[in-house]
Amino acid sequence: MTELPAHLTTCYPFAPRWLELPAGRMHYVDTGGDGETLLLLHGNPTWSFLWRDLARLLSIQGFRCVMPDYLGMGLSEKPGVFFRLADRIREVEALVSHLRLTRFHLGVHDWGGAIGMGVAGRMPERIGKIIVTNSAAFHSERIPRSIAICRHPLAGRILVQGLNLFAWPATYMAARRRLSRTVRSGFLAPYDTYESRAALAHFVQDIPLEPADPSYATLSEVEAGLEKLRDKPMLLVWGGRDFCFDDSFLAGWRNRFPAATVRYYCRAGHYVLEDAGEEAVPEIRDFLTRKL
Repeated sequence: MTELPAHLTTCYPFAPRWLELPAGRMHYVDTGGDGETLLLLHGNPTWSFLWRDLARLLSIQGFRCVMPDYLGMGLSEKPGVFFRLADRIREVEALVSHLRLTRFHLGVHDWGGAIGMGVAGRMPERIGKIIVTNSAAFHSERIPRSIAICRHPLAGRILVQGLNLFAWPATYMAARRRLSRTVRSGFLAPYDTYESRAALAHFVQDIPLEPADPSYATLSEVEAGLEKLRDKPMLLVWGGRDFCFDDSFLAGWRNRFPAATVRYYCRAGHYVLEDAGEEAVPEIRDFLTRKL
């Protein structure tokens, strides 16, 4: 299990909390006031550090922000187990149950889109507003060549785990403006050994492209469940220079949620809150506080 380096506590000033799950100990943040709850779900190769600026602002506004790290990621225990999409959905459902969240807003990024919408589709009555940042929750045949290579089990072990050629390049490729040394360190801190990067490789290997892929049916269920969420207020916060989740994925969201509000940042990349956070974070706050 990874402990947060002392030099990062200024930008990630959240008290750790823990949930014992059958496969390991999950770390999560539960911060802010006793107002409305926002559940924030990260993707790969990030962790709850991704949401730090949004959580700090919303906490001041009285929101309760809950941010888990999936097992094998972030500050959670890293048991080396191969977790698939269905497992991740169950992890988040367990946290929702543990915290007795009967009503909450949802924010997602990257793989958090499929995980979060999978959870939401199973309990639509609990969902308030939804914030989607560069992600997907539906099938697509598009995959960058660099990620497709890492999808191979052997390549994944060598490139993602051994050479750290996934998390480390992401700190340069996923953001279009140069991240500070502290922020890069924050993204990479939990993934400093071969063993600690196993979940990063597994996430890539679990990308379902063909019907025979193990998580293909699960993603189909997630996609079908989006229909139950069509009436939910949605804000799409999108970086237009994302090498992975490009504008074809934005179109996929807009086709399924035509009433969604879109905030498009043409110069921002995959880590849209790093590139455009000064504008996007207040936009998200305003969206959440706006009366319908």
